[in-house]
Amino acid sequence: MANFPKPANRPASANFSSGPCKKRPGWSADALETEVLGRSHRSPLGKARLEEAIDRTHAILNLPEGYLVGVVPASDTGAVEMALWSMLGARGVDMLAWESFGSTWVTDVLKQLKLDDVRVFEADYGKLPDLAQVDFDRDVVFTWNGTTAGVRVPNGDWIADDRKGLTFCDATSAIFAMELPWDKLDVVTYSWQKVLGGEGGHGVIILSPRAVERLESHVPAWPMPKIFRMTKGGKLIDGIFRGETINTPSMLVVEDAIDALKWAEEIGGLAGLLSRTRENRRLLDEWLAKSDWAADLAEKPETASNTSMCIKIVDPWALAQDAKIQASLPKRISQLLDGEKVAYDINGYRDAPPGLRIWGGATVESSDINALLPWLDWAYAVAKAEIADR
Repeated sequence: MANFPKPANRPASANFSSGPCKKRPGWSADALETEVLGRSHRSPLGKARLEEAIDRTHAILNLPEGYLVGVVPASDTGAVEMALWSMLGARGVDMLAWESFGSTWVTDVLKQLKLDDVRVFEADYGKLPDLAQVDFDRDVVFTWNGTTAGVRVPNGDWIADDRKGLTFCDATSAIFAMELPWDKLDVVTYSWQKVLGGEGGHGVIILSPRAVERLESHVPAWPMPKIFRMTKGGKLIDGIFRGETINTPSMLVVEDAIDALKWAEEIGGLAGLLSRTRENRRLLDEWLAKSDWAADLAEKPETASNTSMCIKIVDPWALAQDAKIQASLPKRISQLLDGEKVAYDINGYRDAPPGLRIWGGATVESSDINALLPWLDWAYAVAKAEIADR
């Protein structure tokens, strides 16, 4: 290591994990309201705090009139499963997958719900499926941003305005960081632990009026667990979207989410959040353009994520090594940077190709991204030399 001088500057925060993600700048537990703690979530105060989280979300996202926001159990996974189990089966469904979570939804629809009329469009990490093949007379299920692949849909132009089916969008690493065309999205899910830097355990589901109509007109062919039920007697349980949660939430997590939403308002709302993530992406792109060993996992720049920014190693020396050594490189880079307290948790997702994953969501300071980049070069040089000297 002595042959490779360390960069002079270090990130003020080494938290670049893709979930749970970095807390907002200046966060402190002392900033959280605690009056509701120890109280029932069904008390007037508890319900009011949940309603506040819902109302602030609706306002920051500029949701259209008639769109509903609900806090649900089990993080984004719970929100997605709730939507799939409650609403699929009325039409054929097109499933899109280009990373591990999208593939999970495909597996659930095929092997758990066992729907007959399912078309699956898949692509390898770094690519998108052919979006032109999607039939919007059918229901469509997709992730906006593939958290484990760093690949996103570039926009909503591919979604038909006159669709007859519903669009189900897992937006957990996209919402608050990318522009979503709400008029083209019927069911959107996410969790607070991503772009807002909140805590895990709770999901959020957003429904369009068309999604509500489906819920009230369609009876699934399978038994529905209580935790997934959004209707009773053929009518929407609208209390879910007014702070009456299905099960007991952590009110401390709710207070943390409200704190993050207030911060978002202070920096300019959605425009401020988008600006911060775009700047983080810009800095990484500038560095990648000059790098002789790293490239974006996304094959097309317009599909590269500005939150879960995934890097692959393209150094010809590394590509000439066997698969075991190639896999060891990003792991060693991550270990080196963790040891230096420069970057935590940036090794790529376990099912993804070997590489690094750097979170660039709105809570991450651009100055920290800028300080990290020279350290990536340092860590790669050290890891390469260690292997070459064996």
